[in-house]
Amino acid sequence: MLRLLTGLVVLGALMGLLMAGLAIPAIGAGGSATKSGVQAFNDLPSEFSVSPLAQQSRIVDASGKKLIANPYDENRIIVPLTRISGWMQKAQIAIEDARFYEHGGLDVRGFTRAMVSNAQGEGVQGASTLTQQYVKITLQENALRRDDKEAAKAAVAKTYTRKLQELKYALDVERNFTKDQILAGYLNLVYYGDQAYGVEAAAQNYFGISSSKLNLGQSALLAGIVQQPTRYNPVLNPKDSQARRNLVLDRMATLGMASTKDVNAAKKVPVADMLGNRKPPKGTCHRSVEPFFCAYMMEYLQKSPQMAVLGKTPAERLKNINQGGLTIKTTLDMELQAATFKELTKAVPVGNKQNLGAASTVIEPGTGKVLAMAQATDFSASQLNLNADQRYGGSQYGYQFGSTAKTYALVAALEAGMPLDGTIDAPSASPDDPHSFTRSEMKGRCNSDKDWSVENDYRSGGEMSLAQATAESINTAFGQLVIDTGCNKVYDTMNRMGVHQGDGGKIDNTVASITLGAGVMTPMTAAASYATLAARGKYCEPTPIASITTSNGKAIKIPPTACKQVVRADIADGVNQLLMGPLSDRRGTARGLWDVSARPAAGKTGTTNNHNQSWFIGYTPQRSAAVWIGNVKVARANGQLLTLNGKCFGEYGCKRSVFGGTVAAPVWSKIMRHATNDLPVVRFTRPSDKVLNGNYIRLPSVVGDSVETATSKLQAAGFKVRVGSRVDSSIREGRVARTSPGTRGMKGGTVTLFISRGYQPPVFQPGTSNPEPDRDAPQPDRRGNSGRGNGNGNSGNGNGGGDEEDD
Repeated sequence: MLRLLTGLVVLGALMGLLMAGLAIPAIGAGGSATKSGVQAFNDLPSEFSVSPLAQQSRIVDASGKKLIANPYDENRIIVPLTRISGWMQKAQIAIEDARFYEHGGLDVRGFTRAMVSNAQGEGVQGASTLTQQYVKITLQENALRRDDKEAAKAAVAKTYTRKLQELKYALDVERNFTKDQILAGYLNLVYYGDQAYGVEAAAQNYFGISSSKLNLGQSALLAGIVQQPTRYNPVLNPKDSQARRNLVLDRMATLGMASTKDVNAAKKVPVADMLGNRKPPKGTCHRSVEPFFCAYMMEYLQKSPQMAVLGKTPAERLKNINQGGLTIKTTLDMELQAATFKELTKAVPVGNKQNLGAASTVIEPGTGKVLAMAQATDFSASQLNLNADQRYGGSQYGYQFGSTAKTYALVAALEAGMPLDGTIDAPSASPDDPHSFTRSEMKGRCNSDKDWSVENDYRSGGEMSLAQATAESINTAFGQLVIDTGCNKVYDTMNRMGVHQGDGGKIDNTVASITLGAGVMTPMTAAASYATLAARGKYCEPTPIASITTSNGKAIKIPPTACKQVVRADIADGVNQLLMGPLSDRRGTARGLWDVSARPAAGKTGTTNNHNQSWFIGYTPQRSAAVWIGNVKVARANGQLLTLNGKCFGEYGCKRSVFGGTVAAPVWSKIMRHATNDLPVVRFTRPSDKVLNGNYIRLPSVVGDSVETATSKLQAAGFKVRVGSRVDSSIREGRVARTSPGTRGMKGGTVTLFISRGYQPPVFQPGTSNPEPDRDAPQPDRRGNSGRGNGNGNSGNGNGGGDEEDD
């Protein structure tokens, strides 16, 4: 109390004398000027509010234990005084305020000495106590956080009014806080140069250690920086910094805070040698252990509608993230993330010279949680996120997704009433003999203004089941299925299930994009879309956020992830059964990679024109993952698509021909094993009788009828009709020999008429020679591959045109 009263007297006298135009110290002065000064001092605000310091937020993994990133405006890490080295505390007090523990906010002795010295022209001496400095810097910090530049400037202005206000606030701080609290606040607040705010960030920046481990020499070096952070920055000006360090050491020796022996030893170490382990600050995500996920997180926090709880605008959100000391718990499974990256880079090494890229996202069905998101590229070389959409740091488009598009045709066909064991009359085609779907047969269903030519990768065609067409990925079968079902219905299904370009726009609505994947999307979009089927028809937008808490541990309420039932559950069950085929069928495009009897899984391969890109998107009931492996740059300057054929894929070797099942599917199987190892086995729900049987109705009997009569009967029953090829039959030439489907069909669907040639092949007895094979009949699979389509696709910005070439 005596110190406080003395301080008030001195301040009152000072104010009076200043107003009288004098510049000499006075203690206990009187007169009208002094009285006026005391009144003016009393009129100044006296209550000082200490706002929380701007500090780093923490982005952590799903366990909450592993740090992913520390976003900040100021590189500051708040620590209690107990975690700051005793040497550091002594060094800062020695050089800034030796009587810190003796005064009440105003060091009368130091103030008087400074005023006398200044009045006598002996040079300018500072008289601010450590408490006064704390007040000044806090006022400036608070003003900057409010974006109040004028207030920030006023907080450090060299005026008597500002100084008096600072003194009065200092008295209030001393009255309401302990010395240790003030010292801790100061050491966490002050700027130590080189973008390091507070002693913990400074210790890590310059020495690569925590502030609790600072030795005598390191503490003296840091303490000396505060007066002029640029001049005494040891990185920029080691000579000046060393001289300042030695001055601090001498001061500590004089005050008895360090022995002469220890001080001399500390002086012998050159500053340059002290900085060998420094950890200079980098951009938030450049120093992250998961830089691509970090960058995605930062964009998501600023731009996702779900994150409006952090602020109305991206700028406001970023400020709260960088300054608020938030703990942002993500959905990222670090072990799965590491495994995903490892499996990708086994196939596509980072920094390869073959223009190869690889990316994978793992999603939890029913929640949209992003469990892993990895890519085989170097963040320091390019920050483009190959998994995410453009607004979250990804590309404008994504990559063409090939035959993975066929899944949406299956959903639409089952929704239209096609039974699970339904059949398709697939036009015959081969690489050298494509089938042309004409404008007339697509009119009203696919809005195509020209014929559409589709190839299969080997001679295939004829009547086949949905299961066979799916397992073997027969292009002409799906071309016919989409036309029969209606392109618009399939397109609507794709949009409902979250398919979109990287820029958020809908994919192109051409028959090629809808049927054979000439459209473009990102791996995250693909994984989330297929997760709809795993979740029995419920689509959830991808989210990387588990929780957000404030610096004092209070939870911020986050709106739930946007989820919506977009496909009937029983329809999804039916598609799940069909999509097990590529993995389980003996001729499936991803056969042998997964034991569906041990742990059910489903998925689809995809390869684009010229073998330019390859995919596998697959799922179990608990996890969905997309794997893309392809050409990062898709075409030459002349527009010619590049190919994956002939390239080498790490431990998978060099491949003459690359399909979705060649590398992408094997990588997917290994990632999915990591994703499901610790999960219980869950089986897909059995399709309902309604889905198994569809809404097929009996066809009128037309075998033996003329084409005209058969057409009339079928149309009257509500079917569409097309005329197929001529076949050997005992039926009279020119008459209907058979139909596809045979006895029942989907109401409103298409029935193909096969016309008799009027020739019945003789029945050969055992032991006789075999007849010449029917050249029009479907030929067996010679290579275990499906087909290829040549149609009209998108192009531009790294995404080549064309349709699908699948495995």
